[in-house]
Amino acid sequence: MSQDVYANVNRAAKRGDTCIYLHSPLGGDTAGSRSCRLAAVFLGMLCVLLLTAIILLWFKFDNLNTEIDQLQTSYTNLAAERDQLQTSYTNLTAERDQLQTSKSNLTTQQVWRYFRSSIYYISTEERSWYYSKTDCGVRGADLLIINSREEQEFINKELGSTEAWIGLTDAVTEGVWKWVDGSTLTTEFWAQNEPNNHEGNEDCAITNFRRATFNNASTWADYPCGHHVSWICEKRLTGL
Repeated sequence: MSQDVYANVNRAAKRGDTCIYLHSPLGGDTAGSRSCRLAAVFLGMLCVLLLTAIILLWFKFDNLNTEIDQLQTSYTNLAAERDQLQTSYTNLTAERDQLQTSKSNLTTQQVWRYFRSSIYYISTEERSWYYSKTDCGVRGADLLIINSREEQEFINKELGSTEAWIGLTDAVTEGVWKWVDGSTLTTEFWAQNEPNNHEGNEDCAITNFRRATFNNASTWADYPCGHHVSWICEKRLTGL
């Protein structure tokens, strides 16, 4: 009878989907129980592998987050360096422009001479009195108006042996000399026997007349206004 029971159980075990732990009368394991233990060991190992994979993936994810943070920090630093370089470039550009302006100003200062409250431009070419007057106006100045002996001596020294137009004329009324600003002549530095209105057409004044005595400030002479000589522009400096 016991053989029939074991036979029935074995058949039931073969038909079922789950492991049934059967014990032989002698206490030994059946083939089914060994299979279940092997399956349990396999599942345990699989769980360990899955847990290991999860842990490795977690570390990998954590490392990726760390790398992302580092990349973000690097990007922020690079952006800050870029902005700093842009600022440096802007500053260097401003310094370059300032140096260019300083160079231009230095060139201007080399062309214009300074005396007291005015600066003076002495031309390097020779033109008529009317052209000279216009050129001074373009430069924001006037043909030279001399107000003192010191200024006259300064101009003679700057000119050397060059004759130059000054802003003095009697073209409107013969013998009535006026400056280009409309003021009447009060301080005079005419050379000997000047003005003489030679041939009746000398209506504009020069300084540093060649035939004048050069150790004397009195070097003015009247010339035809169409005569070509150098000229002197004067620009008064405000606030001085």
